[in-house]
Amino acid sequence: MSAIEDVVVDGRGLEPPEPMERVLAALEALHPGQRLRFLIHRQPYPLYDILRRYRYRYETTALAGGEFEIVISGP
Repeated sequence: MSAIEDVVVDGRGLEPPEPMERVLAALEALHPGQRLRFLIHRQPYPLYDILRRYRYRYETTALAGGEFEIVISGP
């Protein structure tokens, strides 16, 4: 069985609410076992609330230049 490729959503530099809209649409399309890598230029605190509410697992990593990568996997 081959590894399932991560879905990447790059929200860096986009104005709200576009990054949130893109990541939520991508979450709806995830296949079982697939992860979403979300790149953003600030902490997406409203997204964290949604992820917790729907029991998604996520890990946030600070990147160089003040950007963030949030790796999200299904509930």
